[in-house]
Amino acid sequence: MKICILGLGVIGTTYGYVFQQAGHEVEHFVRPEKQEQVSGQLPVHLLDGRFDKSGREYDDTYKVSLAKPNSEYDFIFVSVRSGRVGSAITSLKEQNIKGTIVLFCNFWNTHEEVEEMVQDYPYVVGFPTAGGVMEENRLNGVIFDNVTLAKEIQANVLNYSDLLRVFEDAHIKVEIPYDMIEWIWIHMAVNAGVTSTAATLGDLGNPQKLASDLMDSSKYLSTAIKAIRETLRIVASRGVKLKKYRGEILPYKIPISISSRLMKYMFAHNELTRRIMTLHNDQADILYACNEVYHTGLENAVDMPVFQKNMEIISGKL
Repeated sequence: MKICILGLGVIGTTYGYVFQQAGHEVEHFVRPEKQEQVSGQLPVHLLDGRFDKSGREYDDTYKVSLAKPNSEYDFIFVSVRSGRVGSAITSLKEQNIKGTIVLFCNFWNTHEEVEEMVQDYPYVVGFPTAGGVMEENRLNGVIFDNVTLAKEIQANVLNYSDLLRVFEDAHIKVEIPYDMIEWIWIHMAVNAGVTSTAATLGDLGNPQKLASDLMDSSKYLSTAIKAIRETLRIVASRGVKLKKYRGEILPYKIPISISSRLMKYMFAHNELTRRIMTLHNDQADILYACNEVYHTGLENAVDMPVFQKNMEIISGKL
């Protein structure tokens, strides 16, 4: 398959690397004014969970090829900072880059708003299970063995089976929820509960320490679970029937004393999850989820004392 990755961000580059390793042709669309800054060889340090649940850690080099205007691809992966999906799609359209869009990012938008953002591109909504950070033109990343993808009947594409094959070639399993956009809202709500709690623990400029402090404390994890229960009510206030996502929300429904201990154990023994938590340092992206969820909670008059206190503390720090 011929695959285009929008930009050279962590998520897109991580998947671009594994797709290339699987034998697919991968190019990155970079704005013309930034192309001179792109090196053809990108060092990669990856904790790879596709073949081993503990993760295999290794270094490699990723060959970066640039997309040209007026090019056509089987798939264009768009993973951008939250709130920038519309402008990203416009950039592709201006350069006449064609193909099926795979949206791989957070957003709090409705189905209709997503439809408007992608303009006339065929598209599939999905969600990555990867993360990391770019450190001086070196990718320090983590990738799991699964992604989440919209049902074929919900995808506005003709080449859905080809997309499944791309992931299969890269040894990545596809999980399909009841509704992909609602699933992303739930994911954002859970993240908002976790990250808003972590953000109350210290300096916002040191997200790695905040994440570590949260993961190592049953007390703080208990607070995070209380916040998550409230943020899930915010999702429900948007008309989402949470019972259709029992598997996703079950860990937050069991008694908090048990759930917090299980979460602490998981963070202590699952290096993939722990690493992805400590590497994520995009403050703007983290706060986007918190703010979107919070404002909806206020608008819909949801009872959310723990989450609201978290957000007030964050506001004071900012």
